Amino acid sequence: MSAETPGRRARRKTTVPRGSDRPEDEWLPIPRLAMFGLQHVLTMYGGIIAVPLIIGTAAGLTGEQTALLVTASLFVGGLATVLQSVGLPYLGAKLPLVQGVSFAGVATMLAILAGPGNDLTTVLGAVIVASLAGFVIAPFFASIIRFFPPVVTGTVITAIGLSLIPVAANWSMGGDSEADDYGSLANITLAFITLGAIMLLSKIGSAAISRLSILLGLILGTAVGGLMGLTDFTEVGDGAWASLPGVFAFGVPTFDAAAIISMFIVILVAKTETVADLIAVSEIIDTRVDRRRIADGLRADMLSSAIAPVFGSFTQTAFSQNVGLVALTRVKSRFVVAAGGVFLVTMGLLPVLGQAIAAIPMPVLGGAGIMLFGTVAGSGIRYLKTVAFDGNMNLIIVSASLAFAMIPVVQEDFYHAFPSWFQTIFHSGISSAAVMAVLLNLLFNELRFGTPKDPSVFAAKPIRVLSPTNLKELKEDDVFVDGRFLDCDGEEIPVVPDDKVAEIRDAIDAGEITDTSQVQIVAESGRPALHGEDDPRSPDRAQESEIADPDSEVTDREPGGPRRPE
Repeated sequence: MSAETPGRRARRKTTVPRGSDRPEDEWLPIPRLAMFGLQHVLTMYGGIIAVPLIIGTAAGLTGEQTALLVTASLFVGGLATVLQSVGLPYLGAKLPLVQGVSFAGVATMLAILAGPGNDLTTVLGAVIVASLAGFVIAPFFASIIRFFPPVVTGTVITAIGLSLIPVAANWSMGGDSEADDYGSLANITLAFITLGAIMLLSKIGSAAISRLSILLGLILGTAVGGLMGLTDFTEVGDGAWASLPGVFAFGVPTFDAAAIISMFIVILVAKTETVADLIAVSEIIDTRVDRRRIADGLRADMLSSAIAPVFGSFTQTAFSQNVGLVALTRVKSRFVVAAGGVFLVTMGLLPVLGQAIAAIPMPVLGGAGIMLFGTVAGSGIRYLKTVAFDGNMNLIIVSASLAFAMIPVVQEDFYHAFPSWFQTIFHSGISSAAVMAVLLNLLFNELRFGTPKDPSVFAAKPIRVLSPTNLKELKEDDVFVDGRFLDCDGEEIPVVPDDKVAEIRDAIDAGEITDTSQVQIVAESGRPALHGEDDPRSPDRAQESEIADPDSEVTDREPGGPRRPE
């Protein structure tokens, strides 16, 4: 037996373990795990600290107390990420999903804080009770997997990316709308420099550099930001270098029924977003996800959310921007994400590391976000390519759902006159798209009663015609059966005389012909002929046209099989 070479040993280390056929189970060498894991942390860092900063300010906390919220969010997010990616029995989807504080609850938590007699302990108590309720219903909620066919999944994935674009734009402008330099030329230029660096690094032939393009782009962007005077490391090292998160540092949680009900609605929204992200990442890495796996993922989400308030954090959910990173880098290993979770836990224990990461200019994160969030939207569009849009209502499902997703994105106060529970659900473009896509799919594809054969002009199938001497428009799935051309749905493709093709196509474009049954096949005598002896579609005439046109471009027909163009 020949000795194992270092190269072969390295390749073996990056293969999927024996006994597993799942790409997410791939194990990489420790240095690569660390680099790719750090890349995930840098990608989501701006998002994970945003919520505690917003809530801390609204709750009137001091700077030191707000820093505790941020540290707790890093610590809990890391634990939740490790649980979700590595998993325990009945806990964790074991997929490359990064967990962090959910944006879905910001509006509700601000509303709770504004209530009479409420404070941060009221928010934390509501999160605990609502998350425990979400943990109990996780297996039942996972049953919705059958209501996420490709038309729904592709729509929601696309909506995730599109809904996050404004976040990237805000980061690119500086992240703080109250700052004097918000939206300045310097900020936006730095974002574009970072974006350009990521694109160029992605084009380099080296696979290692290409997959680390986000991390390297962030480093280069930070360096350029330093030259532009936009990077500030002066606060790195201030305060304790290491500390444990406090337990109930903000007081013992209090429980208010209205706050709990409001937060439970947030939990349902967070579950919907987690399911969407879970399905999205499973499609990107090409692995199977069933109801059991979704339930395990939701239970991990809810357990992490219930524990988070103990340390001073909030509802946990999967981060969509990291789904985009998986799609962009094509690194499918869940252990890479677990390594990122370890980094987050470490940052929660070592505030100095968090301070160093926080020194990355927000426009740099924005430039990376443009690429990442756009990649998520692109993945959804690619997935929608597998959806059939002819002869059904799928186009309406996609169009209406994406439109609803964009309403709160382009007009934030659109739902301000609605009840607070309604605002909680539909203020998120992601949950708006998910709810609308599921409901419309139920209406049009599950509840078929009352749906006509040709339900809408939006679902109209393009009308095709052929002529005897020009069959170039035949497609791969067309067949020639009993003297007739049939498309992939078994519908007949009319054959018309050459001199009538232009006239009939003009009538189709003008809307005078809306169905293939309305196409009149005109014989040489000028009278209509449908399946008659003068009908070119009859077997005899079809055979004559073949004989008359021996140079036809249709070739390679197997006996009884389809005729295909060259």
